[in-house]
Amino acid sequence: MRENEMTQTVEGMGREELLSLPAAVDLETGNRALGLGRSKGYDLARRGLYPCKVLRLGNAYRVVTADLQAVLGLTA
Repeated sequence: MRENEMTQTVEGMGREELLSLPAAVDLETGNRALGLGRSKGYDLARRGLYPCKVLRLGNAYRVVTADLQAVLGLTA
């Protein structure tokens, strides 16, 4: 594994970026952090099977950042 790969928590989103997220993020950001595609992420959220807590606000989904970080093993 290359050094750059070891410092990245997930593809496209590094540890520092994950730790600096606001209290809740949109589903696209949660999907990116978890390495999920758009369709798969929305399907999991719609069925209540997303790997961390998701809030439904009207037509929008919000991922609770603390739960997202816990799933990724980044709890402080």
